[in-house]
This record gives sequence, C-alpha cells and structure tokens, in this order.
Amino acid sequence: METKMEVYDDDLRKFEADGAAPLPIANDQGYVEHEGARIWYAAYGAGSPVILLHGGLGHSGNWGYQVPALVSSGYRAVVIDSRGHGRSTRDARPFSYELMASDVLAVMDTLHLEKVSLVGWSDGACTALVLAAKAPSRTASVFFFACNMDPTGVKPFEATPTLNRCFARHTKDYAELSATPEHFKDFVAAVTLMQQTQPNYSAHDLAKISVPVVIVQSEHDEFIRSEHAAYLARSIPNAELVVLNGVSHFAPLQRPEQFNTAILAFLSKVLA
Repeated sequence: METKMEVYDDDLRKFEADGAAPLPIANDQGYVEHEGARIWYAAYGAGSPVILLHGGLGHSGNWGYQVPALVSSGYRAVVIDSRGHGRSTRDARPFSYELMASDVLAVMDTLHLEKVSLVGWSDGACTALVLAAKAPSRTASVFFFACNMDPTGVKPFEATPTLNRCFARHTKDYAELSATPEHFKDFVAAVTLMQQTQPNYSAHDLAKISVPVVIVQSEHDEFIRSEHAAYLARSIPNAELVVLNGVSHFAPLQRPEQFNTAILAFLSKVLA
C-alpha cells in the first residue's frame, strides 16, 4: 500500500491550481541592481547557506516545499528570481547562463556570503554549474537536477498534459509577479532561444569543474536524456549520479519528500 508521502502531485494538478506551498516569511528580502536588471532575492533561516535556483519560466515560489525542509535542517535557504523571471527584471540583452550566474554572485556579495552550496533545477542547475566552473572559490557544492550541459542532452519536445499544466501555472504567475506582465510571449521566446543554443560545455570543460557535484536525474524526465546525466556524472571529477524513481522533470513538486531527502543527504555529506 502506498502512503500519501509517496504520491503527491505527479500530474501537477495541484500545482496548476494552487502553485507550490507558499514560501515562509523571509528574514531578509529585496532587490540587487546588477548588469541592467533588478534581481529579487529572499533569505530564510540561519546556518550554512544554500542558494536555490529555479527552472526556466518559473520563479522562487516553485521552491515552496524545499525551503522549510532546508531551514528545519539547520541551513540558511536563499532563493533568487532569475533575471526576467518572477519579480526580477531584465534588459534588452539575450538570456545567458553566464549572465545569470553573475547575478547570483551579486546577490551573494550583497548578503556577504563568501561560499554557498547551490541547488539548481533545470535552467537553475545549468546556472549553478556555470557558476561553479567560473567561481569555484565561491561554490561549496552543486546539486544539479534535470538539465543538460550541451544541446545533445535534450530529448525531442513532446507536449503532455503535465507540461501543459506547468506552463499554465507559469503563465499565471508571470502575469501576477512580473514588472512587465504584457511581455510573456517575448519572455518565453527569449528563454527558449537560450535553452536551444546554450550551454555548450565539452567533456574537457566539465573535467575542469573542481567542486563536489551530484547529478540528479528523474526516471521519467520529459526533457533530459538519462544517458546525458550519466555522461555528466562520468565527466565531472568525483561527481555522483542519483536517479529519482517514479518522478519527472517536476520532482520537487511531484514528490517533495523524496526530492528533499536527496538534497539533505548530499548536503550532509559534502558539508560534513
């Protein structure tokens, strides 16, 4: 018999209707002006800092099930709305993972965080690994969930009811949170262009990454090839591969307990 914990929101009906669980009250929140954008952040709890980076078209509120789990385990959780996403603005430049990684550093500097663990989901995972490559002295570890590091890692796109529900939620949230709610179509086109053309890390580039990394892949990921996740884990020195069974690209929403257990296990190991 399956328990409630094991079956949560696999088809994202709850997420479409209500979003993730609401974020708790922040200890600190605000905006950082950086590179032509206003980047929104919020911080919760105290302890070793963990920055959570959401996926493309989403926003920090998508981490509503993860932030309380981190705080109750003794970590300081920091969420950031990526430029152009959620409450953060953007300028006319194309999206790039390098630019978004530099935004994360700007938030870290504002919060006086010398070194952080990064938890990235989809585009956020890519941003996290780019940051680890560019600024290893500022990166304690990377929990890399559900993304590719070169274009060969992506499956051909197929619309599904689950993906449609997720997109419907993103559409609604953008209208409510964005400073430019009328620009949703342009926003989607610009993010999609980035995803189709970046990143382009070679095995040689991956071999230079020097921080602890776990590559986390869901059994039923709609976007990322499982072979690509295995290749990343082989190519990054000392990286491990973790497979989450029964979930897809949306594991943090579908079965939060399972996802949070994976994060906390990794953090307790690398920060011990």
